[in-house]
Amino acid sequence: MTNTKHKQAGVLLHISSLPDGNLGKDAYRFIDFLVSTGASVWQTLPINMPASNSPYQCISTHAGNPDFICLEQLVTEGLITSEEAKLPSSQALAIAYQSFINTDAHPEFLNFCTQEAFWLDDFAQFLLLRKQFDAQCWHSWPEAYKQRDKTALDELIRTNADELRVTYFTQYLFFKQWAMLKAYAEEKHIQLFGDLPIFVAYDSADVWSQPSLFKLDADKEMTVVAGVPPDYFSETGQRWGNPHYDWEAMQADGFRWWLARIETQNHLFHLLRIDHFRGLEAAWEIPAEEPNAIKGEWQLAPGHALLQTIRDHFPDIALIAEDLGIITEEVDALRLAFDLPGMKILQFAFGGDDSNPYLPKNIEENSITYTGTHDNDTTLGWYETLNEEDKQHVEQYYQQLEEDAPINMPYALMKTAMQTPSKLVIVPMQDVLSLNTEHRMNTPGTVDGNWTWQFNWEQLNAEHIHQLKELITHSNRSASS
Repeated sequence: MTNTKHKQAGVLLHISSLPDGNLGKDAYRFIDFLVSTGASVWQTLPINMPASNSPYQCISTHAGNPDFICLEQLVTEGLITSEEAKLPSSQALAIAYQSFINTDAHPEFLNFCTQEAFWLDDFAQFLLLRKQFDAQCWHSWPEAYKQRDKTALDELIRTNADELRVTYFTQYLFFKQWAMLKAYAEEKHIQLFGDLPIFVAYDSADVWSQPSLFKLDADKEMTVVAGVPPDYFSETGQRWGNPHYDWEAMQADGFRWWLARIETQNHLFHLLRIDHFRGLEAAWEIPAEEPNAIKGEWQLAPGHALLQTIRDHFPDIALIAEDLGIITEEVDALRLAFDLPGMKILQFAFGGDDSNPYLPKNIEENSITYTGTHDNDTTLGWYETLNEEDKQHVEQYYQQLEEDAPINMPYALMKTAMQTPSKLVIVPMQDVLSLNTEHRMNTPGTVDGNWTWQFNWEQLNAEHIHQLKELITHSNRSASS
């Protein structure tokens, strides 16, 4: 956070959940909405190009999601017509590139290609090959491409120069539009809060181009995969399937891959959450042949050395640790060694005893408090589906505060969050709008129906804005206070 003495509030909303789902007018309007409430932070999910619909499985740790490019902006710039903007985005972007190459901005584009060549070249080739081989994983490509034979790749570049340049141009547009949005946010004193998945997808440009940094066998197949062990929520754990890092190899070159990744994200965001932070202390390694996460073991990671390297290169970076799940004393010690705020989820507070770390009275200042996250039900949905014991716990808690007044969810939990000592409170947009389970973003462990939620401006009424502004103002979290 820019001012650690001033408490802040913000809203969690992914770019895809905007009414138009891109970096166009609704993104700017959302910033204006935040300003109107006194909020000062906009948190998103990862904005990289995904392999499927999940923003946590991306084919590059650098490339932005082209679906977020606002085609209407290209119409305004005269690169495509209104009719061409209705075409599939890949076609519209190819047309825009042909218009663009004769403009005065072309040198700026060439400069972008030079600056980002360390990842952009590999990514463009990866995307082209992925398209040519019907989205098959790179491990199934012909051997010359799988092994990155220089002669084969040189020929690929020579015979597909135009298509590769369209990919370069697409990324240029993404970063340009993002920079414009970030500049507007800064003008309005809004900070952008990003999300860094700790692992990368196996089928990604990163693993294809730098396989030596991952735990692969001689045939470049995964030997172990990432996940989490069985716990209260799952008897078989979670088998995510991401490749594990070869930390020895990464540390040997000074964590260059990590530094490059952090530099890109630090350029895009003011704050950055490290997803599954505990994996920087130790991660659950599952033999690749196992169908679930039961058989695995914890493998230590050089988290202290990595975080120190990041801090040395980016002394002003604002990192937040996603420290949910199985958190040990060692994980806490690593977080505290770098004074990183952890996360507190109020939906987790009303179970167990008085030592529950998510109870408001146990929340410390150096933390980020949420009513819920993208992986939780909406607060209204959560409350409506609580078992009798937990609902009674919630009711007893609020009866003590409000003297038998009826509980108004999600307002009650939002108010509680704002009143905690946390430096920053984040409320999902679904809670701002008082929406139920039908509007949740993701249900972990399921495939269908996730990541598709979008709101519309008709859902946001004057009462919602007034309520949020009142909560933020009365808790001294307003950006103007």
